Amino acid sequence: MKVQFRLNGKAVQKDIKGDMLLIDLLRELGCYSVKRGGETSNCGLCTVWMDKKPILSCSVLAARADGRHIRTLEGLQKEAEEFGRFLAEEGGEQCGFCSPGFIMNVLAMERELECPTEEEIKEYLAGNLCRCSGYMSQLRAVQKYLNVKAQERKQEVFYVCIAFQEPEQFVDNGFQMKFLGSQTREALVHIETHLVSEYADCTGSGTVAFFYAFSQYTVE
Repeated sequence: MKVQFRLNGKAVQKDIKGDMLLIDLLRELGCYSVKRGGETSNCGLCTVWMDKKPILSCSVLAARADGRHIRTLEGLQKEAEEFGRFLAEEGGEQCGFCSPGFIMNVLAMERELECPTEEEIKEYLAGNLCRCSGYMSQLRAVQKYLNVKAQERKQEVFYVCIAFQEPEQFVDNGFQMKFLGSQTREALVHIETHLVSEYADCTGSGTVAFFYAFSQYTVE
């Protein structure tokens, strides 16, 4: 059978057997960060994202990837390296065999949970086994990483109000806001590599626009 899906942003088409597991397909395609552990769905080493949600690829048929977007650690290198530094600083990397699956879940949790408690972190990562670290160093790394990311989000989210008669182009705080007309309702906001399209309310003789730009909105 043939499956078509996106792997780390790239279109993939592959002929597979009906009983092929997703982990085998991904490794066949060169994603060697996806590790094989106990193959009992209990260790978390094979964690990948399917449509932005973490799954265990050792217990998912490759056929289920059809029409989906699969992401592995190879497609999250910048973020993985950032968190990896926190992990190393706390002595939580040890042998590193479990790190890819662990990092995939940490990055998923950072997107899914807002300011999680220690118990929520432990619950979310309960499926990731590590025989080296004892988990406390990993927990410290996760908490420090999440605190830093929370501060970054506060800095990246700006509430901008602009009112003037002939809006053309306004640049401030890293934003480039290009108005398409005096009464336009759409603007393109560029934040580094992030592109966001948002709608604004236009009132009065000028343009009063509120733009909300969030770093998690990305163009894939």
